[in-house]
Amino acid sequence: QVQLVESGGGLVQPGGSLRLSCAASGFTFSYYTMSWVRQVPGKGLDWVADISSGGASRNYADSVKGRFTISRDNAKNTLHLLMNSLKPEDTAVYYCARNRQGGGRGQGTQVTVSP
Repeated sequence: QVQLVESGGGLVQPGGSLRLSCAASGFTFSYYTMSWVRQVPGKGLDWVADISSGGASRNYADSVKGRFTISRDNAKNTLHLLMNSLKPEDTAVYYCARNRQGGGRGQGTQVTVSP
């Protein structure tokens, strides 16, 4: 059974940082390109970043490029997203997923950026 469990969200002031984590189980994690996506209530899913199966290739949405860093540890079946210089518009529920469309995503973790 595929399971993705996100953690690390919270309330942070603008300019602050958070590190999200995603624990994967039920599939061969190291075979998959993995993504982070986010969703604001009432809106669709937005792709944030992805990383290739071995970690050599990383891609970012323009809105987060230069501020967010995606990484993975295949030995521990974990995915991370380091978010720096956070802005109020980064407020959303963040999900890890097996594709850019949010397939197989977990329950998500709330990130709120507010003074």
